[in-house]
Amino acid sequence: MTTNDYWWEPPLAGSEAEHLAAALDRLRISFRWKAADLDAAGLQTRVGASSLTLGGLLKHLARAEDDIFGPKLSGAPRSAPFDTADWHADPDWDFNSAANDTPEELYAIWDSTRERSLARLKAALADGGLDQPVHLEWPGRGHLSLRRLICDLIEEYGRHTGHADLIREAVDGRVGEDPPGGWHPVSGQP
Repeated sequence: MTTNDYWWEPPLAGSEAEHLAAALDRLRISFRWKAADLDAAGLQTRVGASSLTLGGLLKHLARAEDDIFGPKLSGAPRSAPFDTADWHADPDWDFNSAANDTPEELYAIWDSTRERSLARLKAALADGGLDQPVHLEWPGRGHLSLRRLICDLIEEYGRHTGHADLIREAVDGRVGEDPPGGWHPVSGQP
């Protein structure tokens, strides 16, 4: 196998920005592999008393991506479908509404949001690097940096990729840290 077979691997030696962006994307790809190739029943499987599902996690992490690389980064409005949700009526809308989405819709939402996030992060890094202040401000403390936003999303993916490990194993026994060499998601497809 070649390094192209493991395209999600971070560089062996690179800048801080390259490593942070690649670490985030490796977690994204590990998560996407854990959620891949499932029908509606697989995406709605729960483990124990938890209400988490892989479908809910796909939509939640897409919302987290959209928030980080939209309103928090630049003040841009949320993208569809998150822009029309009634978050006051259902603060867990992303998790709860996933049960009404087809697998193709859930994969397409996550895949398209990741692509948009990759482009927005690349542009932001080119425009000011990791130390630049972003739109998000903590009152009395100042604006967060782009570095902080990336680290927050790494943390979010780390937590939920662990959840996905447990759920996926319960669905069909799939285990492992990374996809097999040569794996690629098919956008919008299970």
